[in-house]
Amino acid sequence: MSADDFSDRLARAARQEQFLTVASREEALARFRAAVPHAPLADESIPLAAALGRVLAHDIASPIDVPPFDRALVDGFAVRAADTGGASEAEPRRLVLNREILACGVAPALPVAPGTATPIATGGVLPRGADAVVMLEATEYREGEAPAIDLGRPAAPGQFVGYAGADMARGETVLRRGTLVTAREIGMLAACGLAAVAVVRRPRVAVISTGDELVAPGAPLPPSGIYDSNGAIVAASVAENGGEALPHGIVRDDEAALEEALRAGLAAGDVVVLSGGTSKGAGDVSHRILSRLGAPGILVHGVALKPGKPLCLAAVGSKAVVVLPGFPTSAMFTFHEFVVPLIRALAGLPPREESRVEAVLPQRLASELGRTEFVMASLAKGAEGLVALPLGKGSGAVTAFSQADGFFAVPAARAGVEAGERVAVTRLGAGVRPPDLTLVGSHCLGLDRLVGHLAERGVRARTIWVGSAGGLAALKRGECDLASLHLLDPETGRYNAPFLTPGLALAPGWRRLQGVVFRPGDARFSGRGAAEAVAGLLADPEAVMVNRNTGAGTRALIDGLLAGARPPGYWNQPRSHNAVAAAVAQGRADWGVAIATVARSYGLGFLPLTEEHYDFAYPSGRRDDPAIAAFLALLTAPEMRADLHDLGFAPAEAARCG
Repeated sequence: MSADDFSDRLARAARQEQFLTVASREEALARFRAAVPHAPLADESIPLAAALGRVLAHDIASPIDVPPFDRALVDGFAVRAADTGGASEAEPRRLVLNREILACGVAPALPVAPGTATPIATGGVLPRGADAVVMLEATEYREGEAPAIDLGRPAAPGQFVGYAGADMARGETVLRRGTLVTAREIGMLAACGLAAVAVVRRPRVAVISTGDELVAPGAPLPPSGIYDSNGAIVAASVAENGGEALPHGIVRDDEAALEEALRAGLAAGDVVVLSGGTSKGAGDVSHRILSRLGAPGILVHGVALKPGKPLCLAAVGSKAVVVLPGFPTSAMFTFHEFVVPLIRALAGLPPREESRVEAVLPQRLASELGRTEFVMASLAKGAEGLVALPLGKGSGAVTAFSQADGFFAVPAARAGVEAGERVAVTRLGAGVRPPDLTLVGSHCLGLDRLVGHLAERGVRARTIWVGSAGGLAALKRGECDLASLHLLDPETGRYNAPFLTPGLALAPGWRRLQGVVFRPGDARFSGRGAAEAVAGLLADPEAVMVNRNTGAGTRALIDGLLAGARPPGYWNQPRSHNAVAAAVAQGRADWGVAIATVARSYGLGFLPLTEEHYDFAYPSGRRDDPAIAAFLALLTAPEMRADLHDLGFAPAEAARCG
């Protein structure tokens, strides 16, 4: 090297041209976010088997009921509960066995007539006429010309029956856009019969290490050389946070070579991360290259952090270029502070959070002595911190996993956890955080749409379906932010408002048309109104109805229609409109009461009964809470009104009075 060349290099090293104005952490973040979109990338469709660890690009609505039919939850016999009344060990009830065995995958051919029973395996389809299952162990087999069983105790209606759609109802939004797909989501998607799913494309991050001193791991280490650890750490952290690392290797402190590597990284990736080349050393040239790659160029060069001051943030178009300090501690500190949030946002992932939190249990939870119990729980924001809401779905449900934020353990030596006690909730997956809004009550496809619009506005909502009465009770206990309900007061003929207590307010939602559903072509409904058709059915001993569960808003309507009658099928009481429609569509019942939208989805006939009010209760003192205010504003937003009309609902202000 000549004396003149050395003098030029010495002069460049002496000039502090790299640092412009040192910015605060807040200012640096603001400039970075203003120049580079922190939003999910476009979607791509991939096979279900490849979806693990990806992020859903759209809401997923179940195309079928899960389970698709009423099924047995134990090995035993399908029976009519009314036939077992009064059974005891001293005076057992004898039931003649039908000549078919309902194994899994076998469609019933014979109905369960009064005084009969059908052998059924766990998961078998419940036959027409049956409304309960008795366990094999609770019976005594009796041989003879007409084989029979003796029952030593009565069966309750619905005993050991899993109703159609009890886990996932057709059309119900079962997974939300932005959900990280883990093994439990894979199970839900498979249960819906989906072979492919639309996910957010993983951000591609070009990783470049710079410096004459760097050596690739595995190569001989020369004097003054150091192994490149930053490249490996950055690449692993990219993958850990939902991105795809594109290693570009080590680039020497040569301006032309580094510019070529940067341009290649920008062409291949969504983000470019360099480590080294941003302090005041003689070989640091990245800042000069960034100034000519394209607007807006360098955003910040120097941040008031310790460690991490030499950080350089730049953008070329909408793509970020981040030059990390060379020292590993500084590099990783700044990477997690500035780059990780960007990668996770591009991948559709939420911010990182701790893996365990403490929360208060709002109600006493009983547990079996001698067994350690792991309780799935969702987290909600209470008045004094986080609240852990145990999820009550059974072992056959897969949706408990989708609603759970984590789990806590009840020790084997305890018979339960008391109300108000704090529990340690272990998170299910990294980055899970409590929702901004928890809604409990009655399910509606309109509410699914509303929650989707909330997500677009950055408000995360969780919905838990327990029925109208259950939702209102949860709200009164302070376990949720809003309750969705459609409760009819038979004395006043009014919906919902008569059930509120002081301190609660009612937000009008929309109107849903309730009516009698039946299979098309059934002459018993031809040319008749709903009340007339039901009156005729009550006089027909062969007509089988399907009811709704106690506490459901629809149940009061049905009881009024029946006027004290208890027709066949009355004790078949599923918990959703979808389960009612499924029972009628599949011929296990002849009629029931459901909303028009569900009837249309199942291709059923529909006779209108009444226009019910589907509203939302909330604490009146919290109307201005940001999440609740956003929810209330959406109820009258044009896009929400359009969605409601598409679904066949009428927004409250446009609904008929009465």
